[in-house]
Amino acid sequence: MKAMPTPPAPWSVFALDVGDGHQLHVEQSGAPDGLPVICLHGGPGSGMSAGHRQFFDATRYHIIQFDQRGCGSSTPRGGLEHNTTAHLVADIERIRQHLGIDHWLVFGGSWGATLAIAYVAAHRSACLGAILRGVFLASGDDLRRFFDDSHHHAPAIHARLAALAPPGARSKLANWLPAALLGARPNEQAALTTAWMAWENALDNGPAAHFNPPAGDALAAAIDKYRVQAHYLHHNCFLENDWWRNAAAAMTGLPVAIVHGTQDRICHPDNARAVHTACAGSVLQLIEGCGHSPFAPAMAAALGEATGRFAEDGDFSKP
Repeated sequence: MKAMPTPPAPWSVFALDVGDGHQLHVEQSGAPDGLPVICLHGGPGSGMSAGHRQFFDATRYHIIQFDQRGCGSSTPRGGLEHNTTAHLVADIERIRQHLGIDHWLVFGGSWGATLAIAYVAAHRSACLGAILRGVFLASGDDLRRFFDDSHHHAPAIHARLAALAPPGARSKLANWLPAALLGARPNEQAALTTAWMAWENALDNGPAAHFNPPAGDALAAAIDKYRVQAHYLHHNCFLENDWWRNAAAAMTGLPVAIVHGTQDRICHPDNARAVHTACAGSVLQLIEGCGHSPFAPAMAAALGEATGRFAEDGDFSKP
């Protein structure tokens, strides 16, 4: 398996005012006259990662990334007002128009895959295709699997998270935790955030994986991140039940690749299968032994191969 390329440095960094008091941090890298791709980060609440640029040939792709509202270097950091999925979809389109791009490929992982599906369904005519990794459907099943049904995977770490909840809520953290974090006092926010992070780390990397609790500025940034995530999860990500069925169907006819790890405990592989079924003609690739991280060698290689095939053929169906 060949090594992934070093991510290119950005050649353009700017702030885009999208109204409502929000300014988005936007970066461009790769080839200025290359194939445009918008790379959507996960979360909700996370920020862009320079590492995601390694999935694209920097001599062939014009890579656009941004920190979503309240995230990363966008301001106000942690801002919850005027911060919904509809706002984010509108922001993606505003970036495209601001940059004068006619059509682009849409690439998103985890929550970024959720946004990618929602954006392509709303702005299909602007899209060349989509690559979806580690699909999150923003459903009640997703949250129950993550917070409650997987407790057996790392029982001691889950118990530390559950111990922060009232006794009657300890088996229903999916319902309790987002609202609790949003309404918590500062010292409670730190405890809830740290326990949530530890649980996520255990699911993604295994119960024996090292977890280094954040402190100082890093803890403050983590609290802001997880409060944004709680804001979305508490409101069902501002999406209707089974929203993804019609949205995925609306992508039919576009080149769509879905890549998902068979051992993903953050977002279940059934999500990828469901979107593949709803989006006729899509290509599904399940990566054996991989979890949720895009940077596992086999997953990173699969993503690089998908972007390479698209740059070569404008499609994913050819071997």
